[in-house]
Amino acid sequence: MKKWLPLIALGTAQFVMVLDQSVMNVSISQLVHDFDTTVTTIQAVITLYCLVMAMLMLTGGKIGDIIGRRRAFTVGLIIYACGSALTAVAPSVAVLALGWSILEGIGAALVLPALAALIAGNFEGSARKVAYAVIGGVAGAGIAIGPILGGWATTELSWRVVFVGEEVLVLFVLSMTHLIGDAKSGDAPPKLDVVGSVLVATGLGAIVLGTLQSSTWGWIRPKDSPVEVFGFSLTIFVISAGGMLLWAFVAWQHRRERRGDDPLVHMGLLRIVTLRSGLIGLFSQNLILMGVFFVIPLYLQLVIGLDALETGIKMLPVSITMFIASAVGSRLSGRFPVRGIVRAGLITTVGAIVALLATVQPDLGDAGFAVSMAVLGVGMGLIVSQLGNVVQSSVDASGRGAAGGLQYTGQQLGSSLGVALIGAIVLAGLTGGFVNQVESDPRIADEVSARVSVATQPGIDFVDSSQIEAAAAKANIDDRTGAAIVEDYETAQLQALKAGLLAAALLALFSLAFTGGLPHESPARDPESGDHDAAGRPVAV
Repeated sequence: MKKWLPLIALGTAQFVMVLDQSVMNVSISQLVHDFDTTVTTIQAVITLYCLVMAMLMLTGGKIGDIIGRRRAFTVGLIIYACGSALTAVAPSVAVLALGWSILEGIGAALVLPALAALIAGNFEGSARKVAYAVIGGVAGAGIAIGPILGGWATTELSWRVVFVGEEVLVLFVLSMTHLIGDAKSGDAPPKLDVVGSVLVATGLGAIVLGTLQSSTWGWIRPKDSPVEVFGFSLTIFVISAGGMLLWAFVAWQHRRERRGDDPLVHMGLLRIVTLRSGLIGLFSQNLILMGVFFVIPLYLQLVIGLDALETGIKMLPVSITMFIASAVGSRLSGRFPVRGIVRAGLITTVGAIVALLATVQPDLGDAGFAVSMAVLGVGMGLIVSQLGNVVQSSVDASGRGAAGGLQYTGQQLGSSLGVALIGAIVLAGLTGGFVNQVESDPRIADEVSARVSVATQPGIDFVDSSQIEAAAAKANIDDRTGAAIVEDYETAQLQALKAGLLAAALLALFSLAFTGGLPHESPARDPESGDHDAAGRPVAV
C-alpha cells in the first residue's frame, strides 16, 4: 500500500486540474448571468485557461528539469491555489480571467509536466501502466464529478464553492509531496531557453486567438474585424503569424542544438514515431472532447432550459463510462494492440457523436441522449487509457520532462482549440443560419428581414430565445412577426449545434489517419532499457 501513496497525491492533483474546467462548462449560463456578460466572453475565458497552459507547458516542463520535478510540482500547486482563491471571490470577468485562466493556468503548466515525469519516475513496468491508467481514470472522475458538483453548487449555493474546495484538496496534496520520489532529469540541470519559450508561447497564442475570434472577425471575408488587411479579415493573418512564429521556434531549437546549447525541446524527440503519434492522439482526444463539452451545455441550458444541476446529471453518463473504460482499457492493452484499442476508441467516438446529432432536437430524448453520451465516454476512455503511457514510455528518464511538456501541451492546445474552433463553428453557424431562416421565411416582411440582416452583421450570441423575443418587441416588431423570428432563431440554434457536433465527428474520423505510428503492443517494458542511443535517448524509428 505504501508504494501507492505517491499515486494518491499525484492522482488528487490530476483530479483538481480537471475539476474546475468541467465545473465551468456546466455553469456557462450562470456565469453569463452573474457577470452580466455573453456566452462568447465566457468561451474566451475557458479558452484562455487552456491556452495559458498550452503556451507555458513546454517551459513548465523545462523548469521542472532545472529545479527538480517535485519542486516544480510544489511551486505550481501553490500558484494554482492562489488562482483558485482569487477565482472564488472574483467580482468581475477580468478578475475571473486573472485568477482562473492565468494564475491557475500558470500553476497547471508547472504541475502537469512534473506530474507525468513523477509518475514515470516513481513506478516501473506494469506498475507504471497501472499508474497511468489510474491517472486517466482520475481525470475521468474529475470530469464525472465536475458537472454534478458544479451543477449542484451553482444551483443550490454558488459555483464559487467549488474553488474553495479546491483549496482544501491542494493543501492535502502539498502535505503529501514528501512521499513522492523526485524524478531524475539527467546529469546536469539544463538552462532555460527564454527565446524559445517566448516564440512557442506567442505562436500558439496567436493561432488560438485567431481561431477564437474567427466567428466575430470572419475567417477570410471581414465581418467585425478590427483591422482589414487588403480587404481580408484579420483572422487569417493572426493565424499565419502564429504559424510563422512556431516555424521560427523550430528553427531556433535546431540552432541551439547545433551550437551545443540546451534547447527548450530536443526536436529529435518528434522523430520518435510512437511519441509523435501519441501526442497527435492526445491533441485530437482533447479537441474533440472539449468541443463536445462546449456544445452540449449550450444545448441543455439555452435550448432545453435545464439548470446547472440538471445539466450535470444529463452529462453524467459520459463521465462514468469514461472512468470505467479507462480502467478496463489498461487491462485490454495486455491482450490487444495499443493501436487497435485507440482506433476502436476513435470509431466508437465517431458513432457516439453521430448518435448525439440525432438527439439534438427541440425536445430532449432522454434515453437516446443518455446512451449516446455513455458510448462517447467509452470511446474517450479507451483512448485516454493508452496514450499517456505511450508518450512517457517512448523516452528515457532524461527525456521525461520534455515528453511531459509535449504531452500536456498537446492536450491543452487540443482543449483550447476545441473550445475555440467548435465554438466558432457554432456561433458562425448560428448567425448565418438565423439570417437564412429569416430571409426565406414568408411570414416575415422584406423590410424586417433586411433589418435583421443588418443587426446581425457583426454576429450574434447564443442566448435563450426569450431574449430574442424581448429584442423583437423592443424593435417594435409585431407579435406575429416576432414569434416567427423566435422560431427561426430556435431552428438556427439547433442547426448550429449540429454543425459543431458534425465537425467534432469529422475530426475524430480524420484522427484515424494518424494512428499508424502507435505501437502494435503495449509499451510495458521499462523505457530505461532497450532502444536507446549512447546518450541515453530513445532511438527514432
